[in-house]
Amino acid sequence: MAVLHFLFGIFGNATALFLFLSPIATFRRVVRCRSTEDFSGVPYTMTLLNCLLSAWYGLPFISPNNILVSTINGTGAVIESVYVVIFLTFAPNKLRVRMLGLLALVMSVFAVVALVSLLALHGHSRKIFCGFAAAIFSICMYASPLSIMRLVIKTKSVEYMPFFLSLFVFLCGTSWFIYGLLGRDPFVAVPNGCGSVLGSLQLILYAIYRNHKGVNHHMQGDSGEINESKACNNNNKSMEKMRNYANNQMQNEV
Repeated sequence: MAVLHFLFGIFGNATALFLFLSPIATFRRVVRCRSTEDFSGVPYTMTLLNCLLSAWYGLPFISPNNILVSTINGTGAVIESVYVVIFLTFAPNKLRVRMLGLLALVMSVFAVVALVSLLALHGHSRKIFCGFAAAIFSICMYASPLSIMRLVIKTKSVEYMPFFLSLFVFLCGTSWFIYGLLGRDPFVAVPNGCGSVLGSLQLILYAIYRNHKGVNHHMQGDSGEINESKACNNNNKSMEKMRNYANNQMQNEV
């Protein structure tokens, strides 16, 4: 059992690393287009909070024998911080303000949990407190793509729900769920069990809508980078035309 527990922890580290790295293509597109388009920054901010709390929970003085939880989540916190900075850089002003507010809330929650666990709690009560905090926000992290799933159902397109992100949500949740079961740790097993279920739902949605064309898919041919740039330019031109049309309508009414 101890060997299986360790092996699933290693597998969980590997799948979690792929999960953290899977949005690279998304942020490459954000940087290239200099726009966040319809992508949501909430999943990355909530993932940052989850990584911070889970890394804290896995530390030896909080939860013994869970160092594998700390190593991967510490790495994830660094990666997610980079994503959040990129998102804030290219987000529209109103969205940037909302995301900054959410980021401030995230850091405040982590600071409160860390300080309370260090200054007010000891032993088993410290583990329970940090475990509940990590589990609650792990569930929030896994639930954060629900808004994107809603967009997929509404538009019948998976353009803004990357396949590899959904795949590794499922693999990561499943591997850590088994790790938690083998280690008899409900604070690891329960939230990751929820993640496994939500990941499978995302894959089902992807299977249903994978053949539907996204807004810019028809613009992408063999020359990926050139067509992607054209798509960005066309998006910007379309938005400018819509603004000009709205201004003309207002002037006509006046």
